[in-house]
Amino acid sequence: MTDRPIDPDVDLHVPAQRAEGGWPVPAAIAAGGALGALARHGVQSAMPGGPADFPWATFWVNVSGCLLIGVLMVVITEVRRAHRLVRPFLGVGVLGGYTTFSTYADGVRQAVAAGAPATGLAYLVATMAAALAAVAAGMWLTRRIAGVRRAGG
Repeated sequence: MTDRPIDPDVDLHVPAQRAEGGWPVPAAIAAGGALGALARHGVQSAMPGGPADFPWATFWVNVSGCLLIGVLMVVITEVRRAHRLVRPFLGVGVLGGYTTFSTYADGVRQAVAAGAPATGLAYLVATMAAALAAVAAGMWLTRRIAGVRRAGG
């Protein structure tokens, strides 16, 4: 067990950091979320597809967003300490607004409802596998580029 807090941006032993009060964090998340949602809309508008088609736009948005989440988390937790608003802005806001797992779930439902259950199943499995692989790849690549060595590895 470690004495490090679960959230590396908050030290729960410091009373002032427990509540993370005020508007800076929600404002950073909202601003980042707006930018991420606009980016997602741009990608999805450029790659439209019908309800029975494999939803490539949402697939690539989610996979690329997961890759970037892996990169971000290594950079701000292992490479250098970031300002306390970087993770809420970029991680929760921009990348949370950019990725869209609710649209992913709805895409599976639409494919099945359109009579394409094989497409829905392929989308269900492929997105989850690719998203998890993308996070791992983003972390691995960032550690290699930054020269970060993991304990025991």
